[in-house]
Amino acid sequence: MRTLRFPRCGSSSVVRVATMPDPSETPSLLSAIGDGLKRQVLGVQQYALLSAQAVANIVTPPTYWSDTLEQMDLIGVGSLLIVVVAFLSIGGVLVLQTAAEFQRFGETATTGDAVSLALVRELGPAITALLVAGRNASGIASEIGSMIVTEQVDAMRALGTDPTRKLVTPRVVAMVLVMPLLVAVADFVGLVGGFIVAYFTLRLGAVQFWTRAINVLDFGDLVQGTVKPLIFGFIISTIACYKGLRVTGGTEGVGRATTSAVVVSSVWMLIIDLFLAKILLYLFQK
Repeated sequence: MRTLRFPRCGSSSVVRVATMPDPSETPSLLSAIGDGLKRQVLGVQQYALLSAQAVANIVTPPTYWSDTLEQMDLIGVGSLLIVVVAFLSIGGVLVLQTAAEFQRFGETATTGDAVSLALVRELGPAITALLVAGRNASGIASEIGSMIVTEQVDAMRALGTDPTRKLVTPRVVAMVLVMPLLVAVADFVGLVGGFIVAYFTLRLGAVQFWTRAINVLDFGDLVQGTVKPLIFGFIISTIACYKGLRVTGGTEGVGRATTSAVVVSSVWMLIIDLFLAKILLYLFQK
């Protein structure tokens, strides 16, 4: 609606004229969807480029090994306590949940088999990755995001330092190296928790439980328990660094990036876990 004023005899008359909206000012639904898809594709391209640069920096100087060791301490040692506490409980819960069914068929001796396979194949890598993502993906995104907001990254570029080489590569290498170690600790602690519960509830001896838990594992199971943490660690670290480097909007943007890093890395890790499980089972169970 457009208002027009016409002077008449010292006064003015007001005439309201209805006008059609300009199509250029009201974007259609299709154009909005197209813009959203373009932003998503651009984000995937930027993430792929960042990941490729982080990997390429490993084999080209300069390398910041002191930063890598510091990140290994922060990620690995810092996450050790929550992994131990969580998997003591998880191993005990696995025994409690499976013992009732095994008792019905008189197969309580196979409890160690079930707990060992579940932990090594799937629960160890997946839950450890979720715990590490919750603790460290948020920390990485918030730390790098804060450096973006305070213009420390711009200062690095002004001094001739590559932020990807200095900030991203050490965190990616550290995460990839410590994830299999954390998963190994998680598997062992989970078996310990399962044995404690099995000993007091099912009266299983240590020799019986541990012998079956170890003998049931084959080479394919160990490969699954090693390959998955490597890939999960790469996904978590690269997504966290990407979200931190793309912070906009000041301190509020840091908070959004922190939340997004945890959610996106956890979801993509679970999605890729599905395909990894299928591929690895196909390769080692022919």
